[in-house]
Amino acid sequence: MPAVETRLAATVLGAADPRALGAFYSALLGWDIKHNEPDWVTVRPDDGSAGLSFQREVEFTPPVWPRGAAGTQRMHAHLDIAVRDLEAGVAWAEELGASQSGHQPQPGVCVMADPVGHIFCLFAAETL
Repeated sequence: MPAVETRLAATVLGAADPRALGAFYSALLGWDIKHNEPDWVTVRPDDGSAGLSFQREVEFTPPVWPRGAAGTQRMHAHLDIAVRDLEAGVAWAEELGASQSGHQPQPGVCVMADPVGHIFCLFAAETL
């Protein structure tokens, strides 16, 4: 047990337009927008567990995945999102503005990019 009580509040993603990216993930995950300012948006499930926050980064550069030329922004982390039906999940994400990566390294997982280029993976799971 840590010496100080802690909990993970959110994972933060940068974007030139935090409200647009917050709306995308709110729709994709079915979470409500809990904080909505021009420079900071948070979406979180109703149970109060960790959510996603989006902060304004005026000079945001999308990551390159799986690899890019030297000096390009590389992916540092990505989100894994479980869905009951992978095909339906991919179609839903694309309808919301996501796109499939040209590189799909394994079956049963779809590597996608959100509308500003952050990488996330959808994978089929029996329980959510």
